[in-house]
Amino acid sequence: MFKTIVYIGAGSCIGGIARYLLGKFVSGIIPGVFPWGTFAVNLLGCLAIGLIYGLLDRGFTLSPEMKAFLTVGLCGGFTTFSTFVHENYILFNSSQSLTLTLYAVASFGLGLLCAHAGHFIARTI
Repeated sequence: MFKTIVYIGAGSCIGGIARYLLGKFVSGIIPGVFPWGTFAVNLLGCLAIGLIYGLLDRGFTLSPEMKAFLTVGLCGGFTTFSTFVHENYILFNSSQSLTLTLYAVASFGLGLLCAHAGHFIARTI
């Protein structure tokens, strides 16, 4: 277990740094109010996690530690949005339309509400 946690931590570190650098780079070359840096990171993270799980589905093998490094660590450190989208993809492919809809709408709606609450609490203390 400790070995897996170290792999996840290393992946998260690399993913977080990559997210910061790519986000800054994209935002620097495409100015404007739209958050192009985050948008690019999220889409690239979704592509990456799709490729990883797609390869695993096709029989490509990875050690449990390397799988954790790439998915939970690297992709998770790069963007948790990739995991969220992949979970929605699994629900979509298993014809769990109601669960998919509830999860997607509740995650976005409640996430937005929680972010608002955090800002509100920070302004009032």
